[in-house]
Amino acid sequence: MKIAEYTRLAAQAAAVALPLVALGCGPDPEKVGDECAPDDGCPNGLVCAEGGEDHICYAPPGASCDAGGTDYCLGDAVCGEDGTCRVPPGGSCAGDTKDFCAEGATCGADATCQIPPGGACDPAGPDLCLDDAVCGKTRDGGGICGIAEGGECDPEAPLCAGGLTCAELVAGGHACYPPVLAQGNVFDSESTSGIEGALVLALDDQATAITDVTTTDAAGNYVLEVPVPRTENGAPIEDVIFTLRASAQDYQPFPGGLRTALPIASSEATSGEDGWTIATALTDIALIALPEDQRGLPSISGSVRADEQSGGVLVVAEDGDGKGFSAVTDRGGAYTIFNVPAGSYAVSGYAAGLALDPKSAEVGDAALTGVDLARSDAALGSLSGTINIVNAPGGSTTSVVLVVASTFNDTFVRGEVPRGLRTPLSGPPDVSGEFSVAGVPAGNYVVLAAFENDGLVRDPDPNIAGTQLVTVEMPSPGEDVSLPTSFKITEALPVIGPGATDPEPVTGAPTLRWGDDASEDFYTVDVYNAYGDLVWCLGDDPTCAGANVPGSSGGAEVSVEYGGPLEPGMYYQFRVTSWRSPGGSEPGAISATEDLRGVFYAAGQ
Repeated sequence: MKIAEYTRLAAQAAAVALPLVALGCGPDPEKVGDECAPDDGCPNGLVCAEGGEDHICYAPPGASCDAGGTDYCLGDAVCGEDGTCRVPPGGSCAGDTKDFCAEGATCGADATCQIPPGGACDPAGPDLCLDDAVCGKTRDGGGICGIAEGGECDPEAPLCAGGLTCAELVAGGHACYPPVLAQGNVFDSESTSGIEGALVLALDDQATAITDVTTTDAAGNYVLEVPVPRTENGAPIEDVIFTLRASAQDYQPFPGGLRTALPIASSEATSGEDGWTIATALTDIALIALPEDQRGLPSISGSVRADEQSGGVLVVAEDGDGKGFSAVTDRGGAYTIFNVPAGSYAVSGYAAGLALDPKSAEVGDAALTGVDLARSDAALGSLSGTINIVNAPGGSTTSVVLVVASTFNDTFVRGEVPRGLRTPLSGPPDVSGEFSVAGVPAGNYVVLAAFENDGLVRDPDPNIAGTQLVTVEMPSPGEDVSLPTSFKITEALPVIGPGATDPEPVTGAPTLRWGDDASEDFYTVDVYNAYGDLVWCLGDDPTCAGANVPGSSGGAEVSVEYGGPLEPGMYYQFRVTSWRSPGGSEPGAISATEDLRGVFYAAGQ
């Protein structure tokens, strides 16, 4: 009985177990990545789809996913950094997936995820940019989606493709075109090695910054985009003039000392793969190393916060002895003053039409940052006066500039001229009598006439009225200041060489040549190096290498052989003064060579 009963119960148990075993053989998915049956689907909105040899549960676009684990997103979708399955550029975004394109992409009119203007793209791959945007190649080989070449653009929100720039059109408006790039190298004037970390910016003919600062690479190379209006076919117009300014730790700034920044014209731009390139001798900048005892000093940096007037402001840190260290702000208002000794400083900003509140700064052993200058409500002033041009060709004209007094160098008779503190504001000289400079901020200034290369010089005779240097103070708030005496200006002695127009390389000791005065009794010659040291001279001074140069008897030119140093990396300037002793009286200076001519240096630099 028992055996028979056990057999019956076992058969019943087996009958019940068979369907349970059959049910256990099929998949029972619970989460993403589990196997599934196409007919049964997946729970929680997951989608059962092919996954290798089996079907598994995938997360559709918009569903959560494990950004650090296996990617179980459906189809083209990938698990984004935000833990959401998203469709990459090029993938379908039809229907409910339109809101789940990959971060930075959007669903285009053709129902595919596309990259909007400004997004990164692959210029060598398929064009996945949104609608009419195109993938343009950048200078570093990458790509950016944006407006195609020739397309209209908004300079306030430029969305040009790749390396294109939103350029002003001569005919009006703006369009995307290849940029104008000033390319060059900043190098040590002695070793010719590139200087890493030098700062370079461009200024227009009114000394307004037209670019942001760019920093040189390890080899001293830089690329600076210069804004230049375009013709109807996108070519840069030819009459834009700009200059370069460069500075670096342990080096004299350029321009400065003996050296001036020569104008560069947009007409020198040539078309290339990256745009219109200006790469000439003037875009390579030699910097002169400071003396050993002036190296390793900290810097002061900050910003001028004056909205659209922030660029091109001369920032001067003045110490207690009245010596100034300076820099010019870039287009965005940023500045860095290198090589500042430890001490207390008053930091001020100078530009025509702009008043700024000065800041106090304490410089220690480390770089000082965050010295920002804000706009002031103080009224501005004006400065007026007259010049008297004598013994010069008819129709001669000159210019007048205001130099911040703390930057003025008595040896070189020059210094930093703030933006707009010149008359005329830009262009050729036009002053022949009365002059006026408006919008002058508070400060002390040296007023210079006939400073630029115009064939004229300030009369060098200090014993007559109108020939002395004039320093004026503009109070705060500003006033209308009139100079009590006029400037006496006379014809300059022409420099024939070296350095008749630009700094000139020489291969050995040069012959110093200048035009004859015709009414002189004798000449004196002084040669200075870029540090302001008198290194060689001819004159009555017992420290000079020789005596006065005798007057010429109607010759076209006068010359002497230079006998001073010619060190690699150093710049020199020769200056000549003509003298006359009427009736055997005390000699008086009657003319001189111009302030910016006569500069030379050893060839190969």
